[in-house]
Amino acid sequence: MAQQDSASSSKDDETYWSVDSAPRRFSEKVAPWRAPVVLLVFAVVAFVSLWLLNNLSVLNDNFRHNDIVFAPATGGHAIPVRVFLFSFFVAFGMCCDPRWYRKLTITADLVATYFMFCLALDLLLQLVFLGLGVVFSLHIVEIASGLIGFAIFSFKLLEHGEMPSRLALKIDSTQTRLIVARLLFVACVAGVFAWYIGSLNLPVETRLRNVSLLGGIGPGVFLFLPLFFILLYLGAVVEAKMARKSTFSPDLTVFVPAHNEEHIIADTIQAMDRAAAAYAGQVRLLVMNNASVDKTEQVAKSALSQCSALTGEVIDVPQPGKANALNKGLDMVQTDFCVRVDADTQLHPQAFNRALRHFVDPAVGVVGGLPLPPGGGLFDRARFLEVAVKHGFYSVAFSVINSVVGIPGMFSVYRTEIPRTLGGFVAGMNGEDTDISLRAGESGYKLLVDPSVRYISEVPATYKHMREQRTRWFRSVFHISARCRDLIYAPQASIRGKVTLPYMLVNSARRAMMIPLVLFGVIEYFTVYDSFNILAWQSLVAVFIGAPAIMATLCACLLRRPLAVLFLPEYLVLRVLRAYFTLEAMLSISMSKKGCPLYSREALRTARPESSRIA
Repeated sequence: MAQQDSASSSKDDETYWSVDSAPRRFSEKVAPWRAPVVLLVFAVVAFVSLWLLNNLSVLNDNFRHNDIVFAPATGGHAIPVRVFLFSFFVAFGMCCDPRWYRKLTITADLVATYFMFCLALDLLLQLVFLGLGVVFSLHIVEIASGLIGFAIFSFKLLEHGEMPSRLALKIDSTQTRLIVARLLFVACVAGVFAWYIGSLNLPVETRLRNVSLLGGIGPGVFLFLPLFFILLYLGAVVEAKMARKSTFSPDLTVFVPAHNEEHIIADTIQAMDRAAAAYAGQVRLLVMNNASVDKTEQVAKSALSQCSALTGEVIDVPQPGKANALNKGLDMVQTDFCVRVDADTQLHPQAFNRALRHFVDPAVGVVGGLPLPPGGGLFDRARFLEVAVKHGFYSVAFSVINSVVGIPGMFSVYRTEIPRTLGGFVAGMNGEDTDISLRAGESGYKLLVDPSVRYISEVPATYKHMREQRTRWFRSVFHISARCRDLIYAPQASIRGKVTLPYMLVNSARRAMMIPLVLFGVIEYFTVYDSFNILAWQSLVAVFIGAPAIMATLCACLLRRPLAVLFLPEYLVLRVLRAYFTLEAMLSISMSKKGCPLYSREALRTARPESSRIA
């Protein structure tokens, strides 16, 4: 398929904005100055905190570790994590809401809750020391403090922010024991192999320790997680090869929500016609014209009239909102299988064939593919590596342990009964595609991502458009977690609910704090409060550059695009931008008048039925 220049076909700075960009009640537009103000306040609080900790004798004498740590510990640390998190909580809390009483309430709640957990950790370590004589490394204490802080930040944001109401979920936990057994087996194999590599004391290890690639971390520790996911990935490849021997070509209905897409909708329809021509079943296309103010309807009708392999029509959906267009399209489906395709997506000619063959297995409920960038745009090369890592590797690996959370709405194939049984696509919040696939997976169906199912998906060509897209994407993690909170709090155990969703929340907090963390390191390094050394800086470089670069290189090779390693500088820049946009996404969450714990009995009693389409 001919590649298309993102920049030449992209929307202008206004037409990409829709009601889904900032859903009313749950979010608001973020002024460009909000995040810089947070960083400025953070820098001031961090500097003052470090100055007080190092110059006030009452603090300096009681906190010998240059951090607010009470527990006995040995060694040093790369960064005083508790001072860092205190500074970030104060900065975010004082900037997240215009009402002063809410600023103070949120800040106090974040700081008090965090130090309460830290005190509990320190008391536990003190008891271990008194009872067993064991003293933990300060590195371990700081890592634990960081994880606690990330979790508290995310869950407190869920409590204080305006969030979708809880939805009562059907959770099928019958496969949990089998999945846990697979996880433990793979973890043991990866652990043994990583330990063996570390025990070899290879000469290359010494060389790598002296540069930032390993950052002073032993190769065994450094290799464990990549090995763990590589083993899962290989298992998924074996399963996929078995599925590729099948053929299955049922009739399909494709529905495409389109809002101001005149610049690209004709290309989308033409590509779909080519995919339909290569497919044995009948394909019907429904273009859902969703409150467009341009010539989307006329262009789509013209393109449909020129199709030779598929039939279709344009349906007017005047009520704004992608979910409204999706649900109207879902209501019109008359086939057992349906496909959701975004209006800026051009399918590979074999996309239908490769996706539908997986449905020979009656347990498979939703199938997705690999969203390739068009090429030529500002962010396209970096986006390729991002796709290779996330969709081409991790999503594939997660399918082996049935823990894929979301199938991107750019291209998703469903058994029609699934979204209908689940009540359709949720409106009024971000992440309707992840929400429907997540609930499908928890109700007992398999979710699969097949990298051989390829399609070209538009990549924002401007900073403003990328900012709007990523703010929407990153905010959706909180909307989905709030709406599907049963997965986290319910007694039924599933990998998605007890591991994946909490990890996504913690990782969102970590990503939002990446730029403040670098800023904090700079403040330490260029003041008299420096606790860094060469090894500490290597560790930070390994975390922010080394490990992501290695994984991106591996994933590009797995997709048979080794020359994509040349895109690494742009990919690393995109990671920095993603961190900044994550911070903005959290600032975009509307704060409620009064926080409400997600696990309260009152919240559990006010669940909406499973069939609810509106959050």
